[in-house]
Amino acid sequence: MPPRLSALDASFLYLEQPTTPMHVGAVSIFRRPRAGTFDYDGLVDLVGQRIALVPRYRQKVRHVPGNLARPVWIDDPDFDLAYHVRRSGLPKPGSDEQLTELVARLMSRPLDHTRPLWEMYIVEGLAQGRVAVITKTHQAMVDGISAIDIGQVILDVSPEPRTATEELWMPRPEPSDAQLVLGAVAEAVARPGEIVDNTRVAAGDALATVEKVAGAAGRLFSIAWTASRGAPGSPLNVAISTQRRFAVARTELESYRRVRAAHGCTVNDVVLTVVAGALRDWLLSRGEPVTPSSTIRAMVPLSVRGEADVPSSASAGTLGNRVTSFLVDLPVGEPSPVVRLHHVAHAMREHTANGQSVGADTLVRIGGFAPPTLHALGARAASGFSKRIFNLVVTNVPGPQFPLYAAGARMLEMFPVVPLAKGQALAVGLTSYDGGVYYGFNGDRDAMPDLDVLAGMVDESLDELLATVAA
Repeated sequence: MPPRLSALDASFLYLEQPTTPMHVGAVSIFRRPRAGTFDYDGLVDLVGQRIALVPRYRQKVRHVPGNLARPVWIDDPDFDLAYHVRRSGLPKPGSDEQLTELVARLMSRPLDHTRPLWEMYIVEGLAQGRVAVITKTHQAMVDGISAIDIGQVILDVSPEPRTATEELWMPRPEPSDAQLVLGAVAEAVARPGEIVDNTRVAAGDALATVEKVAGAAGRLFSIAWTASRGAPGSPLNVAISTQRRFAVARTELESYRRVRAAHGCTVNDVVLTVVAGALRDWLLSRGEPVTPSSTIRAMVPLSVRGEADVPSSASAGTLGNRVTSFLVDLPVGEPSPVVRLHHVAHAMREHTANGQSVGADTLVRIGGFAPPTLHALGARAASGFSKRIFNLVVTNVPGPQFPLYAAGARMLEMFPVVPLAKGQALAVGLTSYDGGVYYGFNGDRDAMPDLDVLAGMVDESLDELLATVAA
C-alpha cells in the first residue's frame, strides 16, 4: 500500500486556501564560474542526477474515494522534470527590486495538486553575472526528520560536483480506486474512529481541521504560553489577499557576534532585538501608536544545534535537525536598543529556565521538522492560531559558515520565504551563511505596501546596537 500522509500533513492540504498557499520557499543567489555555465539545461541535468535522493519529489497526492482515509503518496507516472524546473529571466542588468517582485509573484501562485508539490526556477539576467534559483515546496512534503529538500541536494562543498549516478526510475503501478478503498477499510477496522475524522476534515470542516492541528501542536502552546493570554493588537493581523510582496536585507554575522560578546547574550537574542527595532521604526513611520509598553508577539522556532552562536563548520546540506520554539513579546515600545536587548535576552532565559521550550522530540512528533525545511516550522504551527496567540512568525536557521556550490557556481546568498498564515500579513525568515545573515520578508501585497521600508530598517536597527559596543 502506498505511504499515507500523516494527519498533520493532510491537514495542510485541507487548510490551503487561495489567500494562504501552504508552500515554503527559498531564493539562492549564485555567481557563475564562467560565462555560459549553470544555465537552465545545466540545472535540469543536475536535478535529474540528484532527484533520486529525494524520492518524494517524483510523487503526487492521491485522494481516497469517499475520503475514507487520508490521501496517499504515489509515484507520478507522467513525471516531467522540465515542468518542475523552469526558466525565467530579468531584463539585463536585473536589479534586486525586479528579482523580489518576481519572487513575490511566483510565491503568490499555489502549486498544482495534480502533480508533485514543488517547483524550481532559474532566473538569469541579474546584474554582475549572477543567477538566482527559487524553490517552492509544499508543507505537506515536510513529513519527517529524514526529509530533504531538492534545493539542498543540488549543493556541494566544493566547486567540483560530487559524482551522482543517474538511476533508471520506473514508477510503481498506480493503485486502483478499489485498492485504495480496501486499504482504507482495513485501517478503519483497526481504528474505527479515524474514518469519521477523515471524512469530516476532507469534506471541508475547517473547525475539525484546525482542531487536528491544535491537537498536534497543543503541547507547544500549553508549554510555551497560556492560550488565554491573547496577542496584542497589531496592524500585522488583518485579512490578507492572494498576492504577496517580498523584500530582503543583508547583514554581516560578525556584527551580531560583536554585540553578543559586549552584552553577554546569544546571537539569537541580538537577531530578535534587531527585528524588534526594525518593527518599532516601521510602526513609527506609519504613525501607529507606540507606547513604552507596546509589544509585538513573535513565534520563534529555533534550531538548538548552536544556541550561543552559529557553527563554524557543518556538513554540506546539514543545517541541524533539532529545534525548539518560543513565544516572545518583542519590546517595540522601548526606545533604548540596549534595554530592548536585555528584555529579549531575559525573556529567552526565562523560557529556558521555566521549561517552556518545546523539545526536539515533541516537534518531530507534531510534524517532523527536517533540516532544510526548518523555516516551515512556524507556518505549520501557526495555522489557525496566528490572530489569537501571536502576531507574526520569525524563523532563524543557522546555515554552514563556508561556501556551497551548485554545478560549480558559488552560492553567494540565501533568503528564506516563509508562508503567511490566515490573518497574518508578515512572516520573517533569516538564515546565516558563509559570514552573512540574510533576511527574507514575506508580506501581504495590500497590507504591506511599505515592506521594503521595513526591510531597510534592519540595518538601522543593527547599527543602533553596534553603536553601544566599545570600539
